[in-house]
Amino acid sequence: MDALEEKIRKTMVATIARHDLLEDGDRVLVAVSGGKDSTILLLQLEQIRRRAPFSFEIQPVLLDQKQPGFDAKRYADWLAARGFALRILEQDTYSVVVSRTAPGKSYCGLCSRMRRGALYAHAAEEGFTKIALGHHREDLNETLLLNLFFSGVLGSMPARLESDDGRNVVIRPMAEVAEADLRRHAERIEIPVIPCNLCGNQENARRQEMKALITELEGRYPGLRGSMLTAQQNLRPSQLLDGAHPARSRD
Repeated sequence: MDALEEKIRKTMVATIARHDLLEDGDRVLVAVSGGKDSTILLLQLEQIRRRAPFSFEIQPVLLDQKQPGFDAKRYADWLAARGFALRILEQDTYSVVVSRTAPGKSYCGLCSRMRRGALYAHAAEEGFTKIALGHHREDLNETLLLNLFFSGVLGSMPARLESDDGRNVVIRPMAEVAEADLRRHAERIEIPVIPCNLCGNQENARRQEMKALITELEGRYPGLRGSMLTAQQNLRPSQLLDGAHPARSRD
């Protein structure tokens, strides 16, 4: 294991410990998309599983949403060569998303909700105790700005989240991992990425705008990405306009 891979794994281990993401006896559905982030999540969770002082299982699951040209064979073979038996679920969310999205609007919101619903249902039916997602530090930071600018909410992506119906626990072991590290590692191991033909061509998506904005600001203020992540772990509700947490005088 080289220094970069070790850095990613240690960051994940720290996040897992800090937020109690894994427990003895867990059965973890690792939601892979065929992209770099979720694939590295799977590979590193296996390394962590082998070293952990307790026992847990992981199972990679990929949702075939019936996008035109979707072909998971090369990706499944690549995982098989590394000891993983990929489980593929089939559900035609593609046609639903396309038919329900107005021209010029982003498919991403509805697509992710339907994908999440399919994975949640499968996890509950198969008795998985956790669903692991491959979101990284930049995903959290971008979501923070999206909510702030367009939803009027101070919120992002928690490392651990219980679904509203109580059936699923979602974990994000890579929440503190820098995307740049994932990108460099992915290039080294040559992941046969499955391209997304649904949202990958929508260059006007707001998330891409947030990514560009943060990159621009990071150029002027080095360390900004890390500071944004730290801010999400250092909340001071009494210093905000939230009526549920009234400020108190320190006099």
